[in-house]
Amino acid sequence: MLTRRGFLAGAIQVTGVASLTAGQSFVTRPSKQPTVPSMEVIDCHTHFYDPQRPQGIPWPEKGSSLYRTVLPEHLRALPHAIPVTGTIIVEASSWLEDNQWLLDIANDDPFVVGIVGHLNPGSDTFADHLKRFSRTRLFRGIRVSQGLVTELMTRKNLQDFRSLVDYDLELDVNGGPTMPEVVGKLAEQIPDLRLVVNHIGNVRITDQKPPGDWVRAIEKASRGENVFCKVSALVEGAVYKGDKAPDDVEFYRPYLDVVWDAFGDDRLIYGSDWPVSERAADYDSQQQVVLDYVSGRGKAATHKFFSLNSRQAYKWEERPGRRVS
Repeated sequence: MLTRRGFLAGAIQVTGVASLTAGQSFVTRPSKQPTVPSMEVIDCHTHFYDPQRPQGIPWPEKGSSLYRTVLPEHLRALPHAIPVTGTIIVEASSWLEDNQWLLDIANDDPFVVGIVGHLNPGSDTFADHLKRFSRTRLFRGIRVSQGLVTELMTRKNLQDFRSLVDYDLELDVNGGPTMPEVVGKLAEQIPDLRLVVNHIGNVRITDQKPPGDWVRAIEKASRGENVFCKVSALVEGAVYKGDKAPDDVEFYRPYLDVVWDAFGDDRLIYGSDWPVSERAADYDSQQQVVLDYVSGRGKAATHKFFSLNSRQAYKWEERPGRRVS
């Protein structure tokens, strides 16, 4: 382990991307997988919560396999295909003060480079709450549903989304396979707003050709210059009837080809959706799938996907004391 300052001091700049010094370790599955050097890895989609709090939690529900204390140290303790060096927490609660709870976690742990909170655009209190939470740079944006975006566009009530631009914040959007098209329409109306498609649109991943409606939605979203796509929850899209997700990258390749052809190397970012993803695959297995795919696109694309693009999407800042493997 070494500090980020020490890591950068020893790195070589190649085509604008921080390359690795000779002699650093390689992380890969034996023999059949391509070798990829260890590097900075930012997981841009994790959920943390603690049902042991006096007030409890609104999600997940009691009795769920996810109903347990989940904090950054638990993520760090997992086996990784390539070590995660930082994370962006995405909201998992509609309770207003849970935004502050996540910020408190981030303040205490430099492993967390930012949070995506939960606020309600279109509500009378949105402006005040946005002003409050945006006072800290660790608050990097909010997440909303596809349905809310559609509703506010239909009502031509987009001022709250525009105010995110004023605070230099981004907007994560979650929804179904048609959601990327909705994101593309919002990008046309507010081109300066940084938007992040969650979970590649939650498309169902099968051994069949990717559905045309989803492909067209992804292409629509990618036309916005400030639209990014989060390659997250991939294994969840491939699980049905309680089975575990395939761990062969070839199963996912047709779908990954669609998003890479649309967004290119500069606007795709890594996210796990952990701990939800563990219902489909272990952390290192889901990570290995995307590692196998992107490493085939070269060193520069791999660095962009696992860290550099997330800086552009979320504009997170370096944290003193954060470590890079």
